[in-house]
Order: sequence, then structure tokens, then C-alpha cells
Amino acid sequence: MAEGPLVFDRDLVRRRQARAVAGGYPDFLLARASEDLQERLAAVLRRFALAADLGTPLPVAAPVLRAKAEALWRMAETEGGRGDVVGDLERLPLAAASIDLAASLLALHGVNDLPGALIQIRRALRPDGLFIGCLLGGRTLQELREVLLAAEAETTGGVSPRVAPFADLRDMGSLLQRAGFALPVVDSELVTVRYRDLFGLLRDLRAMGWANALTDRRKAPLRRDTLMRAAALYAERFADPDSRLRATFEIVWLSGWAPHESQQKPLRPGSAKARLADALGVPEIGTGEKPGQ
Repeated sequence: MAEGPLVFDRDLVRRRQARAVAGGYPDFLLARASEDLQERLAAVLRRFALAADLGTPLPVAAPVLRAKAEALWRMAETEGGRGDVVGDLERLPLAAASIDLAASLLALHGVNDLPGALIQIRRALRPDGLFIGCLLGGRTLQELREVLLAAEAETTGGVSPRVAPFADLRDMGSLLQRAGFALPVVDSELVTVRYRDLFGLLRDLRAMGWANALTDRRKAPLRRDTLMRAAALYAERFADPDSRLRATFEIVWLSGWAPHESQQKPLRPGSAKARLADALGVPEIGTGEKPGQ
């Protein structure tokens, strides 16, 4: 359970996600993430006894995980999500050291306590178990954030939070280490989706259950003049030559292993038996010295 500020209204997140699942809207980002998961797991040359899909909104990761594990357990966060159990990423219903592979696609960016969720996932893994997942990063919907802030400032004289503060890529590696993962790896890719107008983007976000669920959001809907001004600004600032509008989604991938004695470990400082300068065939420069001294 989150102990700090509650950024997201988690009940609202789950209700909207449930409506999106019931509506059967094809989530193109989840489909892409499941394909990427398959490619990434293909590089892991082992099978796992028990895999767990943690909170992925649709069951798109299940076929990928079944191909790498003897058994699969799936936790959905909503009724109708076709999980073995309905649970919460902030309070995982998993015993310590009970699974071998954990995956979560495009769900962790909606929790209030991401460090706590990662710690729980790490504790649920058996030694030498793997966690791999993705979440939306800080550059996601940067265009929409910019135009909504500008339009609201122009038309109302003030602003309110409209787009979630997604996690920054630079923080993810330290969060994995803080959670106790060994061999952490973090990378990201930018996915650009193009729309005819701002309203097509907003329709997609609502249909996928990704509408504004910030705790501090303004409860009243956007005024019509604000919305129209945002649409005009979006077209002015982020249109391609063919007039289609760009929307950026940053997908950040995380992976880490539960520590095990068989894993590679960094050498102790001072334990090297050869100098890097000798290996490179260049003169060694001491601290504070300048080349040529």
C-alpha cells in the first residue's frame, strides 16, 4: 500500500480499465508490447517452472509466457480481465519465493508506489528468477501535455494536471537496484502514433482506459473553448507535412534477476591483475595529470 502522496485514483483506474476490457477495444500498444516481450524472452536460453503475469490489462502476454514456462498464473486488476485471481499491483497476492518468472506489461506506471511494487515482485521471485516488464515513460504524451497546459492557461487563466507524471527513464535503474534486483537492465523506445486530429487521440485514450485518473485532477470536464484551443495548438505545433498529428508514447523496459550465487558479480575494487592502459597500448595518466605531462 502506498505510504506517500496518492498520485492516482486507483479505484477510478480499475473502473476505467474494466470498461475498456468489456468494450473489447484493440489496445495497439499492448499488442506491440507483447511482441517485444516475445523477442526479449527469446534471448533467455532457459525455461521456467512457474511464470506470473502481473496486472497486464489484457491477456496478451499469456501465450508468450506459456512458451517459456511449465505453468502460468495470471493476476488481473479487474473483473473480466480473465485472470486466475483479481488482485492489486500494490498488494501482490504472492508468497515470498513462489514464482520463477514475472512479467507485467503497461500497468506499473499507474501505481502510486512503484518502488514498493518492484520490491514485492522481487520478493515473490525464487533465487535466479527473472522479472521483465514495461511501463510508460516520461516522454509519453508530451505533445498533449504541452497543448493542454497552454490552452487552459489562455482560456481560464490557470492550469490543472491533465496528463500523468510518468516515470523518468533515468530513475528506473536505481529503482531496480533499490528493490534488490541483480543485473538490472533498463532501455526505452519511442513509439509515434499519428492521428487526423486531437479528438482521435482522446478517443483512443478513453477507449483504452487511459483517461485522466490523477487524484488532483479537476473534476469538471474541459471547457469547450479550452478543448478547441488545444486542438488548434496541437495542429500548429505537432503536425507532419501531410497534416497528421504526432502523439509520442515512451515504452520503458525493465528487467532484473533475483540474486543467486551463480550470477556474475563485479570485481572488487583493486583486484584487477592488469592495467587498462597496457591493454589499450597507451600511457597511463594519473589523477590530476594532463596529457603530455
